[in-house]
Amino acid sequence: MTTMSAISLSPTVSAPVRRAARAAAVCVCAAGLSLGTAPLASATVTGVKALPNLSFGMATNYGTDCTATIQAYVTDPVAPVNFYDNGVPLATVAPTGGVALLTWIPATPGAHRISVVQSSDPAVSRYVDLPVGYGEPVGVGCAVFGG
Repeated sequence: MTTMSAISLSPTVSAPVRRAARAAAVCVCAAGLSLGTAPLASATVTGVKALPNLSFGMATNYGTDCTATIQAYVTDPVAPVNFYDNGVPLATVAPTGGVALLTWIPATPGAHRISVVQSSDPAVSRYVDLPVGYGEPVGVGCAVFGG
């Protein structure tokens, strides 16, 4: 606990010097108070990665009708994680051990930005850009054409 003692200045000290001394004491006190409180931690996504699973292609490994796994690394192990495809909500997932996983099957070919948020502030997000081609399931895998 911090204690403050009163500053006493001699009556012969000029008024501007007394004001400066008081201002300095107030600044020191305010600095001590601001150091005593830690900022609140916020849940956030620290990284996003896409895995094409067993899909393969010449231009891209991501195709329509092909499964991919989106991994999001988060700071809060219990707060929900929101996934978006080009700004359209995909799913809300509960993380496990600081990682949230989503199985994604692209519906359309073209450019896709998968963004992930773990807070109420959408400006605090991470994303990965993925080109998507036409997919054709082949056994347990998927062949991707174009992209």
